[in-house]
Amino acid sequence: MVATPRYDETITLPRALRFPLELLPPDGFDAERLETWPAVPGRLECVDGRLLYMPPCGDRQQDTVTDVVITIGSWVRSHPDFVLGTNEAGMRLAGSTRAADAAVWRRTDLGAYTGGLRRVPPVLAVEVAGEDEPEAILVAKARWYLEAGVAVVWLVLPETRQVLVLKSDGERRLGAGERLPGHPGLPDLAPLISELLQQVQAR
Repeated sequence: MVATPRYDETITLPRALRFPLELLPPDGFDAERLETWPAVPGRLECVDGRLLYMPPCGDRQQDTVTDVVITIGSWVRSHPDFVLGTNEAGMRLAGSTRAADAAVWRRTDLGAYTGGLRRVPPVLAVEVAGEDEPEAILVAKARWYLEAGVAVVWLVLPETRQVLVLKSDGERRLGAGERLPGHPGLPDLAPLISELLQQVQAR
């Protein structure tokens, strides 16, 4: 990651901001090369040539991402034909660089490790809503995923304890006591909503 004096200077802004914020890219920035991205305490994506910033995840979002990863991770352990990515899983698709809270790829779609961005769409992308991410922003990102070739997107909404499932043929909202619908590309992956929100529900 690249450090630049411009990013060392800070200003105070009111909390009433709309994220993501657009940053000026540093000199030499190349959205396809992670080593040219600025080092900032937060999350970055490059969409349609715009470098977008989100603040670090808050506690509720952190805990929910953990539950998502534990749930999908257990499934991946018993389905070795799939690979789970997390920790802002980076991907370069449709001319943009995006990052998912969790994503599942077919192992046969991936080549050798490169240390860089994955360049094939996952079967599943998962986004967990944070304090600064209204549902409309996540729905727009989910639609981008679908247009880029992702088969199914789960939007996990900790505050309302719901999951919105989006596919190319429509969307479905599920809540407490319900189970996520299976998908033919993800055999046997149909967890209960409560599994993805276990820590939030315990508070």
